[in-house]
Amino acid sequence: MTVVNGYEQSDAEKKLNILNLPSLADEAKKIIPTGGYGYIVGGSEDEWTLAENTKAFNHAQIVHKALSNIDSPDLSTNFLGIDLKTPIMMAPTAAQGLAHSQGEKDTARGVAAVGGLMAQSTYSSTSIADTAAAGNGAPQLFQLYMSKDWDFNKSLLDEAKKAGVKGIILTVDATVDGYREEDIINNFQFPIPMPNLEKYSAGDGKGKGIGEIYASAAQKISEDDVRRIAEYTDLPVIVKGVQSPEDALRAIGAGAAAIYVSNHGGRQLNGGPASFDVLPAIAKAVNKRVPIIFDSGVRRGSHAFKALAAGADLVAFGRPVIYGLALGGAEGVQSVFEQIDHELEIIMQLAGTKTIADVKHAPLTHFNYAD
Repeated sequence: MTVVNGYEQSDAEKKLNILNLPSLADEAKKIIPTGGYGYIVGGSEDEWTLAENTKAFNHAQIVHKALSNIDSPDLSTNFLGIDLKTPIMMAPTAAQGLAHSQGEKDTARGVAAVGGLMAQSTYSSTSIADTAAAGNGAPQLFQLYMSKDWDFNKSLLDEAKKAGVKGIILTVDATVDGYREEDIINNFQFPIPMPNLEKYSAGDGKGKGIGEIYASAAQKISEDDVRRIAEYTDLPVIVKGVQSPEDALRAIGAGAAAIYVSNHGGRQLNGGPASFDVLPAIAKAVNKRVPIIFDSGVRRGSHAFKALAAGADLVAFGRPVIYGLALGGAEGVQSVFEQIDHELEIIMQLAGTKTIADVKHAPLTHFNYAD
């Protein structure tokens, strides 16, 4: 155990024997301090949307395909020219030092070990360069929470480009922080510095609440910002937080290289629809002009399959990876990805889909079941 400013961080480094990803939350709760765990697990208001994110996968069912004459499903895929061994990626997730002393560095190592794609967060607990170095050349994206200070934005984008990231994720659904009651109950303040915030007016993040951190964020984001970032970095810009076909088309019109369908894991707008429920309409509007990343509520291989079949090109998740990080460091992260990949392979076999391209064409049926 490492202690930083009175906050206890896990130092565990081990492979995990995982029954299923939902079971990891209770195990992680035993070792992550209360405030940190509440920040990681919590959603906004009464967490209705957070819960619906996972329930919504029951709104579609996978069609079993017998006599399909396939074996050994292939999870490899390509995203924006990046070859990947799995369609499951690490969502940009803040302050991973709350779960483990190595934070994002261990996450980068674990994701690299499975041939996946990792996204760094502006609010990381390790620097852009250190996280990229830990990945040892594995592909990474950098997620930008735009600041009101463009010089600050440029500094982060410069560092990200120097570190060799393959694209910029612009988060557009977090201009203010959602009303997160877990953080209020725990009077949560970040105990660990955020290196990306140290050089500018946002400070280092240590000793601040999430509301104070977001106070420095840009409250006005438009299509012009998408263009500006693309022109400044000459990197693909992925617009994250899209929940409607109209916003997807606006982002594409502004030059977005990909759309990221997400409701921030139920942490921002409570009362909005589950991310999976809006995915098909967005995918139809996008019509394969650009690839789509999807997240929010993914806990099973069947969830990933359904998201891919409903229009996603990559499927991202965050919380289960952080639980694995707390429990086993880099090897724990690797274990989490291996578990969901294993489940996905089983589903692909039973659904008669050999490749991820096949999954994207797999039929889903829809029945309304009472929750």
